[in-house]
Amino acid sequence: MREVEVVGVRVEMPTNQPLVLLREVDGGRYLPIWIGAVEASAIAYAQQGTVTPRPLTHELMQSIVEALGDELDAVQITDVREGIFYALLIFASGAEVEARPSDSIALALRSGARILCTEDVLDEAGILATTDEDEEIEKFREFLDEISPEDFDKPDPEA
Repeated sequence: MREVEVVGVRVEMPTNQPLVLLREVDGGRYLPIWIGAVEASAIAYAQQGTVTPRPLTHELMQSIVEALGDELDAVQITDVREGIFYALLIFASGAEVEARPSDSIALALRSGARILCTEDVLDEAGILATTDEDEEIEKFREFLDEISPEDFDKPDPEA
């Protein structure tokens, strides 16, 4: 397993599809995972530390885990098949729960859990950054500084 960190979320054009971009902590690979708009908002809220007046789903999940006396140790992105990613939530109690990577990442950001990815997934779906791509990543970071989670809630004008 390799540790990855969340670079951020963005909307990929021209498809208007949100994605979360992960970066290998001790390496040069990036892992883009296409996700839903709700999950993109949840990840962006968590990254920005936005406090909501009522708990959102991932905040509720974190509260339930704590109320049951457990804690999320790690999220593992374990597989990718036909473009679909799979993940596991690993709890201190030893429990493991299958989950979508987007939900897993949103929960990990709220709980401070590590995000891990198998070498096989990084080999298959990871992208090795070049100098040009590093510049694109920097533009992406600048984009993240200007975007808010509410931007993912806008209706699609073509829908």
